[in-house]
Amino acid sequence: MRIYVPSTTSELIALRDEESLRGPRAATALTSELREWYVDDDTEELEYAALLEAARLSLRMVDADPSAARRRVVIAAEVPDWAVEPDPRSGRGSVRLLDELRLAQVVSLHVDGAEAEPAVAAATAVVIEADLGSADAQFVVDEAEAHELGWYATQELGPLLELL
Repeated sequence: MRIYVPSTTSELIALRDEESLRGPRAATALTSELREWYVDDDTEELEYAALLEAARLSLRMVDADPSAARRRVVIAAEVPDWAVEPDPRSGRGSVRLLDELRLAQVVSLHVDGAEAEPAVAAATAVVIEADLGSADAQFVVDEAEAHELGWYATQELGPLLELL
């Protein structure tokens, strides 16, 4: 199963150094609830929606980690079906990864570029307010979400971290 794990640059360092991240942890995936809700039934579009949902969750993690760069991070991984359980209370595409995430399971990394840092920093400060319905806060979060995440192959993890 392909999952999208919200993360931070601090966790990318741990992933490189320890070759795993502890579980259980929140993630997103192409769930049946997401498929039913989304108008388009194109699998690629649905997976992109799950990736964006994970990017939004990454904002909360960045806010909670003062050592992390102010960039959203999403780790795409292939994990066994048994390692994931649905978490519909947390959102349409929400799942819970029950096991650790191993570097060998990672298929790609998605990280904001340096130009997104000011918008991401502002969004991390108000993402909870946006989730609670504040239109002003949502505008700030939308500014961060307007930045496209860069795509990196797993073997680019080391060079990517050197750029941060």
